[in-house]
Amino acid sequence: MSYEQIEISLIEEVSRRKHNIIRSPKQGGSACRDSYRYLAELGISIIDDMQPIQYTGNMKQLVHRWAPYVQGFSSEFVQSMIEKYRKHYKNLVILDPFSGCGTVPVQAKLNGFESYGVEINPLMHFINQVKLNSWSIDPNRFLQEYQRLNYSILADYPTFLKTEKQFDSDVLDSLCRIKGAIESHYACCEDKKIYDLLRVAFCSILIDSSNLKRSPCLGYSKKNISALTPYKLFDVKIKEIIEDLRILQSEYPAQINTRSQVVQANSMHHDYPLQFNLAITSPPYMNGMDYIMNYKIEMAWLGFAENQKTLSKLKNDMVVCDNVSKQLIAEHKNLYSNKWIEDIKESIARRIKERGSYRRPDMPDIVHKYFDDMYQVFTKVVPALKQNGRFILVIGDSLIADTYIPTDLILAKIGQDLGMSIESVVKARNRRSGQIRSYKLRETIITLIKE
Repeated sequence: MSYEQIEISLIEEVSRRKHNIIRSPKQGGSACRDSYRYLAELGISIIDDMQPIQYTGNMKQLVHRWAPYVQGFSSEFVQSMIEKYRKHYKNLVILDPFSGCGTVPVQAKLNGFESYGVEINPLMHFINQVKLNSWSIDPNRFLQEYQRLNYSILADYPTFLKTEKQFDSDVLDSLCRIKGAIESHYACCEDKKIYDLLRVAFCSILIDSSNLKRSPCLGYSKKNISALTPYKLFDVKIKEIIEDLRILQSEYPAQINTRSQVVQANSMHHDYPLQFNLAITSPPYMNGMDYIMNYKIEMAWLGFAENQKTLSKLKNDMVVCDNVSKQLIAEHKNLYSNKWIEDIKESIARRIKERGSYRRPDMPDIVHKYFDDMYQVFTKVVPALKQNGRFILVIGDSLIADTYIPTDLILAKIGQDLGMSIESVVKARNRRSGQIRSYKLRETIITLIKE
């Protein structure tokens, strides 16, 4: 196909998308309206209680700010749940089956409560471990080790990524020197915790030093950066960490040894060694968010991914998104279904046929696999909850191929099918569909109780 033919094809595709948006029956619609039938069948209503649940505020919070994350929820929300239920249970033990960058276990530890997390992504598991296990590091020693770094050694950068496009050449040189300084210093530094903390600080500056931006997906962005930018950002991050270590050791001495464990595992298959009072989590949403591609830069630079094949395998093992291999979807055998899911699949298939083309014709099966994956997570979490234990999920709904998907209510129904009761469904935030901007979605807090 010639360049002109490719260009014509792309123009035609954009035109088709615009046409589909204009004629969409969901223009000006809302999740509120499309949820009526599901709510009626569940016999519940949604409570409006707008509150800050997005992760962005965490970047100013103690320990949470050590490493950036976009898709998580706020430490303020987790704290509000701890405050709400701490008196309900004796010896509160908290679980997060999708630990992400550690919001739940860190907040639990700050409150002196034992926690347990599961995280499949090796980078995020590493960040969790560092955030939870570095509180006893002497801040003065950490500063001394930082000041002793020798930037004359160049480390390698990941060649399987488009690194030379992602970073300006002088910035790339600076980053390789910082990485080289950390790696060579570890040979003479006896404390691996300090080495790991330096690596987290380095990890946190990569995107800000690059020609990339997460908003929330990773993409290219024009920035005013220079060869000095990585050094300046690294210095700021190191000083933030030092400040936090001093606060932890002066204001939270009793919490430093609180038991906090995060294991690298797949929450669809992990058997829990403990019983929990609360499970608080924000699972992946039923949308196009590719968590592996979104954090491939940090994963590659820190050595958690050697090639694209490694990234693809990890992505296929996670709760599904719409950027997985077609073979994975074709070979998957479902374990769970209900009438809602089957109706939604039928609607998506019909809409795709009406459109004539769609990025993923197998989208009905991707949607089914998402709920099948989440069902498997539930089958592991529910038995691990103590009697009167609660499973609290922050989740958003979706609009796919002009078909509304009440993700929150379907997950609530899965909880019911496994013997839990729906205590509440609270709308915490309004959202907009990425496909039809005039369509109003929501983000909700589901609370299930094991009565």
